Amino acid sequence: MLGLGTLAKKVFGTPNDRKIKATRPLIDQINALEEEFEKLSDDGLKEKTAELRQRAQNGEGLDDLLPEAFANVREGAKRALGLRAFDVQLMGGIFLHQGNISEMKTGEGKTLVATLPAYLNALTGKGVHVVTVNEYLAKRDSEWMGKVFETVGMTTGVIWSGQPEDQKMAAYQSDITYATNNELGFDYLRDNMKSDLTQVHQKHHNFAIVDEVDSILIDEARTPLIISGPAQDRSELYVTIDKLIPLLQDDHFTLDEKTRNVTFTDEGNEFLEEQLIARELLPEGQSLYDPESTTIVHHVNQGLRAHKMFQRDKDYIVRDGEVVLIDEFTGRMMPGRRLSDGLHQAIEAKEGAQIQPENVTLASVTFQNYFRLYDKLSGMTGTALTEAEEFGEIYGLGVVEVPTNRPITREDKDDQVYRTVGEKHIAMIGQIKKANEKGQPVLVGTTSIEKSEILSQLLDKEGVKHNVLNARQHEKEAQIVADAGRFGAVTIATNMAGRGTDIQLGGNVEMKVLEAIAANPEADPAELRAAEEARHAEEKQKVLDAGGLFVMASERHESRRIDNQLRGRSGRQGDPGRTVFYLSLEDDLMRIFGSERLDKVLKTLGMKEGEAIIHPWVNKSLERAQAKVEGRNFDIRKNILKFDDVMNDQRKVIFSQRREIMSADDLSEIVSDMREQVIDDLIDQYMPPKTYADQWDTDGLHDAVIEQLGVDAPVKDWADEEGVDDDEIRERLIKAADDMMAKKAVDFGPENMRNIEKQVLLQTIDSKWREHLLTLEHLRSVVGFRGYAQRDPLNEYKNESFQLFEGMLDGLRETVTKQLSRVRPLTEKEQKEMLAQMAAQQAQMQKAADRAEAIAEAEASGDARPGFVEDDPTTWGNPGRNDPCPCGSGKKFKHCHGRLA
Repeated sequence: MLGLGTLAKKVFGTPNDRKIKATRPLIDQINALEEEFEKLSDDGLKEKTAELRQRAQNGEGLDDLLPEAFANVREGAKRALGLRAFDVQLMGGIFLHQGNISEMKTGEGKTLVATLPAYLNALTGKGVHVVTVNEYLAKRDSEWMGKVFETVGMTTGVIWSGQPEDQKMAAYQSDITYATNNELGFDYLRDNMKSDLTQVHQKHHNFAIVDEVDSILIDEARTPLIISGPAQDRSELYVTIDKLIPLLQDDHFTLDEKTRNVTFTDEGNEFLEEQLIARELLPEGQSLYDPESTTIVHHVNQGLRAHKMFQRDKDYIVRDGEVVLIDEFTGRMMPGRRLSDGLHQAIEAKEGAQIQPENVTLASVTFQNYFRLYDKLSGMTGTALTEAEEFGEIYGLGVVEVPTNRPITREDKDDQVYRTVGEKHIAMIGQIKKANEKGQPVLVGTTSIEKSEILSQLLDKEGVKHNVLNARQHEKEAQIVADAGRFGAVTIATNMAGRGTDIQLGGNVEMKVLEAIAANPEADPAELRAAEEARHAEEKQKVLDAGGLFVMASERHESRRIDNQLRGRSGRQGDPGRTVFYLSLEDDLMRIFGSERLDKVLKTLGMKEGEAIIHPWVNKSLERAQAKVEGRNFDIRKNILKFDDVMNDQRKVIFSQRREIMSADDLSEIVSDMREQVIDDLIDQYMPPKTYADQWDTDGLHDAVIEQLGVDAPVKDWADEEGVDDDEIRERLIKAADDMMAKKAVDFGPENMRNIEKQVLLQTIDSKWREHLLTLEHLRSVVGFRGYAQRDPLNEYKNESFQLFEGMLDGLRETVTKQLSRVRPLTEKEQKEMLAQMAAQQAQMQKAADRAEAIAEAEASGDARPGFVEDDPTTWGNPGRNDPCPCGSGKKFKHCHGRLA
């Protein structure tokens, strides 16, 4: 008998079905226009864009323009790329325009879908940002889809790290801009450190389409983007503490893998105190519990975390003597990304790598808060439904499951659970060999580099030819993935199977065509294409006959989405395929989240070695465990967001104030108000309200006025005058300060004075904001302990951070007033010294440019440095570690003759 909910769904349809049904009239309208737009000339498509743009700027709603806009860009894609958007792709585009997440399966053409809403929303003239997970995809998609936008008369730009300033500015001024989430976030922070409005890149946050939206807005949501500057070097401290950690016994600390937390026990603290005092890191008689010990306790805790929570080849790898983090969700390396609060330095000490100095935060923002700046946000992914609640609650995004163009024929088998990892591996190798013998391509998903390399070694022993795709092979990713669907291919991938590059049965024909053209530049490209397409069609048929792509996973991930992403590599566009997960009770997820009951069941069943338990109940119980982990992670992210929102409100105030200052021509009124406020504070301090004249501290006020305002006012004489009250003295001080500043304006010239005021204001805001960020970091790290006193840490953080913010603004007024009171024109001698200093800097910069040019020429020619002798380092010059090697190999010095022994 059907339940009430199931019965209601059969009658009314699911909410998802109703949303899909609602798009049908729009899709019919777009299709009805197709014939009309096919008749337009190439110029006609561009003229249509100009017409639609004009109508949008005249106030016509984008929803009304949607059918014509989608019909125009679909026709543009047909002419530029030979791709005609299917109805389901139009549907995905409509949902994106409405500010939803379109969940579309792998291979359904999400890249093309993004062109539809991007074009429509760019008609407003405020620009659209299309966000990708890495620079390779940003560049590829902008080049590929840029042809479509060019056909309909729109401009496309792409942002990448290290891009020249003029190119970046042009890219942001384009109608559609492709960029990674990291670069967008960093450019936002850089914009709010600029001192001139003309240098600001991101003028609007109009509309963003986020590709792989689950990865960016959920997996990386807790990662703050930080622009930092160097702090003092503490390398010796990290090395000394690192030597202490291996001396710890098991009873000195407690490790909780579920919450990824490690803490010292009382015994551990006693042991540490003895060791630190012996090494003179802790003064005799001082305890770890004393306030003076905060810094050393922090470093010791980070050393413990580095040793017990972070594993080499899982959380990071060591490459060229450098500790490079690995993204736990995609398995990719994250060069340039560092752990904060000294944790990265602790890992460098553990691995014996060179310890980079710690940094102080100059500006920071989380992806959660950055993407909530946009007036409208949307996203695409193959897996979002499991996180629909979080998308709705934090970003206000709905998730809509878009149907596939062709029915899915993939077969998803039940999980196979073995007692031990060894039994699981034997079973997997057996299945791989079996599939490989009939030529069926196999994709094996693992959760870490270490596990992928174990499987690789086992396959080597069995003589099975295969590719391994993990952070070590990051550069070859697209090529390995493109070949993963070929006849007889076996590919082992770490959590990143095919991100951004489809696994096509028979291999990726476009890549093969490009390779063939590169190998035979003289041959006719059309003939080469025809030959490659014929070869591909033949190979694809062989793969189809073998059963399509076989995806197997070596364990389940904490997040169901990652599992679903791997599954989704098989069965694209209605292709056949099958998937299965191989698990063991020794896997991390099974071990941490209750495999004891399952172990008892298996023992009760009397299972023999090598046997597996296969039952839908096992799948269900595992999914429940994963849902619990996801729920807990959501709660952690939500809690972090609540704290970050407090800082975000303050960040918005400061950044908007900076923008106002940059856009203003005359700031004299703001500066004057600040000066008056400082005078009010001084009067209140030295001449408190409701006090008599003989109680005033006129000497103190006189000194403070000289210090703060640079004015030598006869305050004592004024106070002795009959009938003079504090208000009268206040007015006289304001007039004296105003007169002094008016004289400065004459000395400097009004225009120069306005520029000085602007620069002093901006520099002081930046300096005070940096100090405030550091104070908030320290407050955040200790406020959690208030919970022990039955006080809500969040409320405590809100109250104290607000008081700190008010204090920062008071300090800002005082500093700006004091600095402006002290500026004066340079003497002739000082001007000469400054010009000489600038000339020396210019010469130094020219010397560096000449050296870079010489290096580039040597690199291009491939010749050795003149006088270079292989066995005589004195003839090598003095190249930097990243400069080309003087031997002329074209390699970097550190990888060639400068390689460390």
